Amino acid sequence: MSSGEAALHRIAKRLYKRFPLNTKRIALERRLRHCKNVITLGVRTNLSDYEDWQIELIRQSDLIFYPTAFYVDIFDTMGKRTFPNYHTYKYTMDKIKQTALFNLLKVPHPRTRVFYGNYQKSKILEHFEFPFVAKIARGSALGRGIYLIRNKDDLARYNKRMLRAAYIQEYLEIDRDLRVVLIRGRIIHAYWRVARPGEFRTNVSQGATISFDNIPEEGLALAQNTARLCQMDDVGLDICFSNGRYWVLEANMKYGLEGFRQAGIDFFKLIDEMIENGEI
Repeated sequence: MSSGEAALHRIAKRLYKRFPLNTKRIALERRLRHCKNVITLGVRTNLSDYEDWQIELIRQSDLIFYPTAFYVDIFDTMGKRTFPNYHTYKYTMDKIKQTALFNLLKVPHPRTRVFYGNYQKSKILEHFEFPFVAKIARGSALGRGIYLIRNKDDLARYNKRMLRAAYIQEYLEIDRDLRVVLIRGRIIHAYWRVARPGEFRTNVSQGATISFDNIPEEGLALAQNTARLCQMDDVGLDICFSNGRYWVLEANMKYGLEGFRQAGIDFFKLIDEMIENGEI
């Protein structure tokens, strides 16, 4: 156990002793570790690595916060509620599934195709013209694994990296996108992410700046409707305006908190209040 995990364990045990059994709220992931009303147990892939009191808490809890993609299936089978819910976890960091879901639900989404294997990859230019966007389909975040493909050399380098699926998307010429954070269908926060000059990615981690000016109602409405249709109850949706309409680019379940910080919103206090008010 690392020093950080040991500290988390000590805090969890102290909270366990403080709260009456029927009021204990638990989380596995560290997302809510600063929330005063939640006991964060940490993530153990082997259940036997939890102490007896921790396993008993898991067994007795009707609602488990941030259960991880590993445990959410298990808790769903046991009939336990989780936050985020089972549906949200299905699409975490999986752009291929998100695209299929958006298309089936008629959510406006840039034209996208997935190409498997060398033969299908050889057909990419039959479907897309330069420039277009290529992404790592699963597991990427923070703007890593997103490439602007301008020519055949760029495409060859990308295809060499992608041993399995090539995720190709039409390029929308934008300088910003709208990040809308929704929890249980409620819009919690929204802001523009403005790309730095010469950069097509709008991720804050890639140098984009945050703006709270002129947040469009139509974009917010699209985000709220998308979260409802997709049954995602804790999500940061990225939305852009191009060619006369708004588009949903992707859904982020592990959204960053820098926008909250710049807006002066205490994320952990907010979650504590939502828990106390029965909103989560």
